[in-house]
Amino acid sequence: MNKRKVRAAVLYEIDKPLVIEEVEVPDLEHGQVLVDVKCSGLCHKQLEEITGKRGRDPYLPHLLGHEGAGIVEEIGPGVTLVNPGDHVVLGWMKGKGIESSTPCYSRSGQPINAGWITTFNEMAVVSENRITPIHKAIPFDAAALLGCAVTTAFGVVSRIAKMEPGGKVVVFGIGGIGLNVVQCAALFGAAQIIAVDINDDKLALARCLGATDTVNATGGGEIDQVLELTNDLGADYCFEAAGDIRVMEKAYQVTASNGLTVLMGVPKLGDKLRIDPIPLYLGKRLTGCHGGDTVKEVDIPHCVDMYLTGKLKLDELITERIKLEQINAAFEKMKERNLVGRSVIEFD
Repeated sequence: MNKRKVRAAVLYEIDKPLVIEEVEVPDLEHGQVLVDVKCSGLCHKQLEEITGKRGRDPYLPHLLGHEGAGIVEEIGPGVTLVNPGDHVVLGWMKGKGIESSTPCYSRSGQPINAGWITTFNEMAVVSENRITPIHKAIPFDAAALLGCAVTTAFGVVSRIAKMEPGGKVVVFGIGGIGLNVVQCAALFGAAQIIAVDINDDKLALARCLGATDTVNATGGGEIDQVLELTNDLGADYCFEAAGDIRVMEKAYQVTASNGLTVLMGVPKLGDKLRIDPIPLYLGKRLTGCHGGDTVKEVDIPHCVDMYLTGKLKLDELITERIKLEQINAAFEKMKERNLVGRSVIEFD
């Protein structure tokens, strides 16, 4: 029996372009779901995998992608949470359901590895606990963003920061997650939201999503500017989404004496943070973030409802729609920091 073949972007070598080619889809095993992927977001975490920021990759060659949306094509043994025809969000965070074994695709007899979820392929074998059914009214391009960027930010603001209305907020790094932290902070009633980045176009988009002030950090001096904007008191909530040790240290510096610093960006392997620990004894707080402590079964439907009622902006986040063949060019834009909002792959 001939195996189903689909186009996919495959990582063969670190810091080399992804290869677009046909791969054979494996048969479904216990707890696996076959999804017809309609749209996939491009996340900075995949760029880190491609460039080797996280260190050696023992699984090459393999598929990539961890936020997307599509339609369930087929379900494997034991799957109960979705049915063929369901519209679903694909996301890397675990939810309810079975955690299956990871699928192994192939090309001309060569194994092509994959994790519990991939989205840079026309059809994907995904673990049941990486899938969330959604209302069919939301478009696939908007829904794809709920697999990582939007829900991570929503969880950071609501669950990790437990943000209260009226606070002062600073967001360093206005990428996919940073933009949504700005938006969620506005939804939660922040009195002041200061967006900090080196790209004026990103800062302009941040204003559209709720930022009250923006600071371009290209020439330095952003600490003084933020402190001036907060009347030298600092921010009640300071979020770092740049993945840079120096930016993390600055975020900590401009956090108020009883405020909270949340580190969301992932630094280079081996980088060490240097901070003054004394303020931690006096009430300042510092914490990290892993997916915003998202509860997918709750947060994704809630975000869908907010989008459908006009409260949550998703269409505005998408600044580039591409075909799979354009994926390497999109990642180059991301690497050069020339991608303002989210790049979304639309599959035929």
